[in-house]
Amino acid sequence: MHDLWHARGDGQNLVTEDVTVVEGDVATISCRVKNSDDSVIQLLNPNRQTIYFRDFRPLKDSRFQLVNFSNSELRVSLTNVSISDEGRYFCQLYTDPPQEIYTTITVLVPPRNLVIDIEKETAVEGEEIELNCTAMASRPATTIRWFKGNKELTGKSEVERWSDMYTVTSQLLLKVGREDDGVPVICLVDHPAVKDLQTQRYLEVMYKPQVRVSQNYPLQGLTREGEPLELTCTAFGKPQPTDMRWLRVDDEMPQHVVVSGSNLLISNLNKTDNGTYRCEASNAVGKSHADYMLFVYDSRAGEEGAIRSVDHAVVGGVVAVVVFAMLCLLIILGRYFARHKGTYFTHEAKGADDAADADTAIINAEGGQNNSEEKKEYFI
Repeated sequence: MHDLWHARGDGQNLVTEDVTVVEGDVATISCRVKNSDDSVIQLLNPNRQTIYFRDFRPLKDSRFQLVNFSNSELRVSLTNVSISDEGRYFCQLYTDPPQEIYTTITVLVPPRNLVIDIEKETAVEGEEIELNCTAMASRPATTIRWFKGNKELTGKSEVERWSDMYTVTSQLLLKVGREDDGVPVICLVDHPAVKDLQTQRYLEVMYKPQVRVSQNYPLQGLTREGEPLELTCTAFGKPQPTDMRWLRVDDEMPQHVVVSGSNLLISNLNKTDNGTYRCEASNAVGKSHADYMLFVYDSRAGEEGAIRSVDHAVVGGVVAVVVFAMLCLLIILGRYFARHKGTYFTHEAKGADDAADADTAIINAEGGQNNSEEKKEYFI
């Protein structure tokens, strides 16, 4: 982690910054002069021992190394920082009067270890189990967060202090179901000295069987007299079910019913087979069942409906043809009457056109019938 600096000057000619560093990393201390007048700069440790006087190091601790020296700055690095290095370091400037300013080194310690303890390695569906996550020897105290898959959960934390170190334990109470089997429970640490520190445990949950009955034959439609019926029972659980059986609810199983493992077969249905058939499955956790309600219909059940559907289709087709024929007939009759009406008016007008006077026009109109074959005019 890089040093975190906070400037401190207090209106003096000297400027420095506070430093936050992770244990084992490098801390850099800088003493700077705003307006240099060639005065001597020196750096002292928390015990006020001189670390550097100008560019000379009187202190024998070789972890301190000179990074930069000039009339305006003295910069020193401290490698492999430990908790014992924490405290105030003093920058001094030999002016008249002398000036002094301090910088504080804060050392962060990430958790030494992160462990999840689980009350039960294998839980049963519906149980509440306890998980504890411990982050040991950190500084400052760690914040612990819980997740089940992607969902964040709430735990209860306790903090213990040992000297300058903190140990945090977070407790999580979790009621488990079958959907939690194989899901990771994650303990994640929030701490300024470390990123993405986490550990996880996978839940193992045992649960009673989940049972389902499916109809293999007939695939669709009614169960009718004289036809076969085949059912299959499937069951899933943890541990996997070892005992599976068929029975008839509130009655004895008919003698002609054949049960083979998870399958039930009735080769020739009759109405005495009506009833509820149950498949039961069990494992070490418990027992579950699924029911199938059988109702046997007459052998011709469903056929009358199919015949009625065909009759309706035929009737509908006939009606459509009749309507179409009537429409065609109306169109033809309309055209016919339109033509003859045009011929009548043409003949009537013909006598009037050829006559010299009114009497002649009347005579011509009456006799115009003779020439109707010679000249006709149609209006469509």
